[in-house]
Amino acid sequence: TTMPLPARLPRHAQRDQARRGVVAAWQAHRGALLSVAHDLGAPPGARRAARAALGALPRDSAPTRLGRRCALTGRGRGVWRRWRLSRLVVRDLAAAGCLPGVSRATW
Repeated sequence: TTMPLPARLPRHAQRDQARRGVVAAWQAHRGALLSVAHDLGAPPGARRAARAALGALPRDSAPTRLGRRCALTGRGRGVWRRWRLSRLVVRDLAAAGCLPGVSRATW
């Protein structure tokens, strides 16, 4: 049994997905610039240039711009890190038996 997926992702989920793509695309370049900027043995001019280049990168390329949002609904609260799903979606998927290792508690 599977839970039906939405035909189109909500706006918040689309924006989060796009932002994650930008972060992944710029990750190597940003890492190289950060290593030069933090290298105390590098010449001060090179460190300054790396800092300037970091400032010129797209704003959404910074990993700190990523928040925890549900991958299906875009909900920003109550998101489980393990699956990147909101508590509501986790409950529905667990009830449907779609999450490995999760069973409903009965009493």
